[in-house]
Amino acid sequence: MRNESPVAVSPSLRDQVLERMGFARAPAPDPGGLLALYEAWCTHVPFDNVRKMLALRTPGAPLPGITSEDFFEGWLRHGAGGTCWSSSHALWALLVSAGFNARRVVASMRDTGIGSHGTVKVSLEGRDWLVDSSMLTNAPVPCDQTVFIGTDPVWPVESEPTEGTHLIWFDSVPSGDAMTCRVLQDPAEPGWYLTAYEASREQSPFNRRLYARKNFPAEARLLVGPTRYSKTATGVDVRTLPRDELCEALRTEMGISAELVAEWAASGSLDESFEPVPGPRPPPPAGIRPSLRTGV
Repeated sequence: MRNESPVAVSPSLRDQVLERMGFARAPAPDPGGLLALYEAWCTHVPFDNVRKMLALRTPGAPLPGITSEDFFEGWLRHGAGGTCWSSSHALWALLVSAGFNARRVVASMRDTGIGSHGTVKVSLEGRDWLVDSSMLTNAPVPCDQTVFIGTDPVWPVESEPTEGTHLIWFDSVPSGDAMTCRVLQDPAEPGWYLTAYEASREQSPFNRRLYARKNFPAEARLLVGPTRYSKTATGVDVRTLPRDELCEALRTEMGISAELVAEWAASGSLDESFEPVPGPRPPPPAGIRPSLRTGV
């Protein structure tokens, strides 16, 4: 984020990251290579707030992943990812370093008109593809002048052109509601990511209780507070975990190091994750997703 240069990941760090993801060499910058790299991201790099929660409870600590180097060094050492601003910045930097024509984008979760979400688009062969480090859709989402309706039962996602931009529809676990995300800035204005990430210290759904998500073969797993969700094609399994099992799930399922989990727990983050969520549940988004409309 402080590094606004086109190539924000060194070749040596890029190669370490790709090797950890299972690549012997960088994938080709074509549709097949993008699919392979993004799927590897979704199954290796969790979307989680462990490092952020720890930093917010450590006086004077900078936000983690504020540069792509810090993000990837934290992932290589501890297996932790980040929230949208840091993880999308890191994914963008990795893609650019691997030769893809990628750009950072600002979007609005729940289509509120507020730039509350960072994501990434890649241009390939005259078509744009959304690769989102938070939604973890497992496959890039096409964004062009046609409606896209995905058919994967675990990661259902839809995209439609509207009002000169794109509206993305995806299933929200654990609520089960269809979530919306509208692209607002494409590309993002310089400095927006850093400003938005710093502002999230004061207001963010990822500051007070655990949130960790990662994909597995034909399965999406999610930890929200003390609750574990496992979504497959047959449905969603829900279990409330005691403290020791929650920490174990962070280690064995999300891949976060025992050292970092212990620091996170000692900071008070574990106890706070068991506290009730304040305020009412957000309303479902307005509108109907394309697959449920007639004539689409």
